[in-house]
Amino acid sequence: MNRKDFITNTSLAGISALCIPDFLIRNEIVFGHQNKKYRINKRWSQADISRYPVNDCHEMVQDSMGRIILLTNETRNNVLIYDKNGKLLKTWGTEYPGAHGLTLFHENGEDVLFICDNNRHQVIKTTLDGKVLMVIDYPKETGEYKSADEFIPTETAIAPNGDIYVADGYGKDFVIQYDAKGKYIRHFGGKGDAEKNVLNAHGVCIDGRDKNNPFLLVTSRLQNAFKRFSLTGDYLSTIPMPGAWVCRPVIRGNYLYAAVLQSQSRQWQQSGFVTILDENNKVISNLAGSEPAYDANNTLNEMYQTIRAFQYPHDVCIDDEENLYVAQWNSGKVYPYKFEPVHA
Repeated sequence: MNRKDFITNTSLAGISALCIPDFLIRNEIVFGHQNKKYRINKRWSQADISRYPVNDCHEMVQDSMGRIILLTNETRNNVLIYDKNGKLLKTWGTEYPGAHGLTLFHENGEDVLFICDNNRHQVIKTTLDGKVLMVIDYPKETGEYKSADEFIPTETAIAPNGDIYVADGYGKDFVIQYDAKGKYIRHFGGKGDAEKNVLNAHGVCIDGRDKNNPFLLVTSRLQNAFKRFSLTGDYLSTIPMPGAWVCRPVIRGNYLYAAVLQSQSRQWQQSGFVTILDENNKVISNLAGSEPAYDANNTLNEMYQTIRAFQYPHDVCIDDEENLYVAQWNSGKVYPYKFEPVHA
C-alpha cells in the first residue's frame, strides 16, 4: 500500500485522539534505554484544538530564542510556535497545503526556515514570521525531471557555507545541491540498486559531529537505513537500521535521533517508535521500542515497537535542555508529545 492509498483508506480517530492516550497518563512509564531514558510530560501542548487545529504534525525545530516551532499541513495555521512549556505563542501560514519538511538555519545573525511543500513541489525559504525570502522550484537543470509534479521534496539540510541540499523523498529520490542563492550545483543518489542509490530519501542532515570532517546523512527509509555522503555527493557508507522505517536524522551533541514511522514487521499498524544512536552510530536507546542488541558480528538485531505510545512518529526535536518532542503523521490530528530526561 502506498502513502496516498493509506491516507485515503484510513479513517481518522475521534476526538479522544487529540490528547495523550489514557494509559500514558495513568502510568509513570519510563521510555528508552541506557543513559537516554525519558518520561512523558502530560500537560504539553496547551493549544486549543478548536482554534488551532493540526493535521499531520510533520516536523519541529527550536529557534535561537528557545521557542519550539511546529510545521503542519493544516492550512488554517501551518506554523505553530510554542514556548518549552507548551504555551502557544503565535501561528502563521495558510499557503502550504503539502507542508512536510522544516529546517532552521542561522544566517547572518538571523534564523530562517526552509519549508518543503509536497503539493506545491517547491522549497520555500522564509523568516520566522513567514515572510518569503526565496523559492526553489523543480530542478529542471538536472535533466532528470520533465515537470514539477515529479519533484516532491521532503527535507532540506543547510551546510555552514549556506549550500542547500534538498531531498526529493517522494519523487525521484535524488538529493539536489544548490548554493545559498538557489543556484543548482549537482545532484546525486536517486533510485536504484547500487549502494549510492537511496529508496525513499525522506530526510537529510549535515552531520558535523566530527568538525574536521562533516558529511551528509540521507535517509533510505525503505531500506531501513541511513546513508553517508560527502558534501560533494560521494557515497561513503551505510548505517543499517534493521526493522526501522526511519524518518529524518537529527543531530544534537554527540547523538543522532530519529523518529521511526513504523516497524518493518508491523507495517501500517501504528507501530512507530523513536531511536537514538551514539557518536559511533550505534543504537543505544529506543523510546517505545525494543532494547538495542548487537550480535557477535556487531550486527544490530531487528528493532520493533514494544509500547503503543505512538502511532506514526514523523520527527523528533531536541531542545537546549535535552527535552525531546515527537511530532506524528496521520495519527488522529494529535499534538506533539514532549518527553523529559530521566536522570539516574
